[in-house]
Amino acid sequence: MGTAITAIAEWMPRQRWYGGKGHSPNLRQIGAWELPSGEPGARVRALLLMDDASTPPILYQVPVVERTSAPPTPPTTDAAAEPEASAHLIARLDDGTLLYDGPPDRAFTDALLALIVGEGTAIADGADAAGHYSGAESGLPKPPLSAPATVLGGEQSNTSIIYRPEGSGPVICKVFRQLHDGDNPDVTLQTALAASGSPYVPASVGDVFGEWDDVGQTTGRARGHLAFAQEFLPGVEDAWRVALLAAAGGAPFVDESRELGAAVARVHMALSELFAREKPSAELIDGTIAAWHRRLTIAVAEVPELEPHRPAIEAFYARAASGRWPELQRIHGDLHLGQVISVPGRGWMLLDFEGEPLRPMSERRLPDFPVRDVAGMLRSFDYVAGSTALAHPDQAHEAAAWAAAARQAFLDGYVGTVGLDLRVYRDLLAAFELDKAVYEAIYESRNRPTWAAIPLNAIMHLLETGPLEVSEDAVAPRPDTSVAS
Repeated sequence: MGTAITAIAEWMPRQRWYGGKGHSPNLRQIGAWELPSGEPGARVRALLLMDDASTPPILYQVPVVERTSAPPTPPTTDAAAEPEASAHLIARLDDGTLLYDGPPDRAFTDALLALIVGEGTAIADGADAAGHYSGAESGLPKPPLSAPATVLGGEQSNTSIIYRPEGSGPVICKVFRQLHDGDNPDVTLQTALAASGSPYVPASVGDVFGEWDDVGQTTGRARGHLAFAQEFLPGVEDAWRVALLAAAGGAPFVDESRELGAAVARVHMALSELFAREKPSAELIDGTIAAWHRRLTIAVAEVPELEPHRPAIEAFYARAASGRWPELQRIHGDLHLGQVISVPGRGWMLLDFEGEPLRPMSERRLPDFPVRDVAGMLRSFDYVAGSTALAHPDQAHEAAAWAAAARQAFLDGYVGTVGLDLRVYRDLLAAFELDKAVYEAIYESRNRPTWAAIPLNAIMHLLETGPLEVSEDAVAPRPDTSVAS
């Protein structure tokens, strides 16, 4: 099979987290970091590999375990299986070394957990890595340095490892596959919220922070998060599944939506206190509006059904541009029902604060408009109705009514808690929601054409009915921090 880099280049395109679909990777090693292994004959490393075949190049983190022989066989598996049959074997190299994918391997998972909980430092090989334990700030009991672990299935951009230690609660550790210079908001926002006592995010356990060569930085080195561990809450449903079951069964979702709106509002309030806020500059507002128009131009070119409605959509954008804009603050950035879980006895909790995957990480770390999160959740309720109608066409009318009630309840719960008088920002909220639906129309036409009707119908409905009404009774008596544009 040749070298480790050659073997990984052949194996990588089959992995869900690989972002360069449609081409073979062209890999070069930027650096690596190594962890002490508790198993004889096992070398635990994380390789930092730049894929120059992507435009722009993408830096991947690839944890591996190099072994001189097959790993110990768990009692529940077939002891007679050949090492090459292992599901996480990458390749046998020319020198006889067996190269394994790290996250499914106990040698790597134990070494990673010990790095975080023990606040260790990795052995540097062109890249540095250090663990940081934050569980004490979150009020969690300290987990052991070793625990059985499994890889969470279904993920795409990252790899999550579930630890189930004896004597303490389970932990989920997200290994970031694509690396970026600077703090990852998934780590910084959730850690700050958990340390502040917010009940709306899982408690943080810790993280791994690293440094590596980067010719694009003035110092020649980049710094960023490599992994993030937090409390794992097993057996819970995300809000998308909960809402989908409710809509399909004709069950009201008004109370749940109102509580979810309140939870999102309280997270926004906490973030506004934990991180800096700023007034929107004319340049930033102009940039936001320009982004709406760029997206609309792409959508009209790819989704011809939108062409006759372009003037009406642009009129919505113009009304938002001439209206008032609120302060910017840190937000979730990619909020929808799939990013929320319902925890028995604890209520709604928000997850995955990385922000919108297609936006550059440098943008995701900036303060943004809270109405972006609100618009994202409103669109998510509409998607529940749309997917219900696709599966059960005879329920389309009832599903639309279900979504309308859920959307209004969410909005009432939000403004009744945060005190941001969205009546002032109705045009702005409508523009953000319209822009989100335009983005969805592009995505669905490219990837799921049978779903394209969901955002297209939403655009038509919004153009016909105008912005959502906000009840005066719902607005809490809280100072409004808005500024005029």
